[in-house]
Amino acid sequence: MAEKKKIKVKTFTNELKIFKTMKELSALDEEVNRFIAENGVKKVISLSDCTTTDATGSTIGLIRVLAYET
Repeated sequence: MAEKKKIKVKTFTNELKIFKTMKELSALDEEVNRFIAENGVKKVISLSDCTTTDATGSTIGLIRVLAYET
């Protein structure tokens, strides 16, 4: 019988500030990579980003979703 795989989803968020976006994105990448390394992630199924906006339509944040197998 085939082994059941356990699929999980983890959400990360980050506020984006003007003129600091590259640093914030790098920090978010490091957080996700650290999570993968520390939590026995065997396979990344999906990694996606979605922006959040304020009332004027300006991007103010980022939501990153990781789907993975352990």
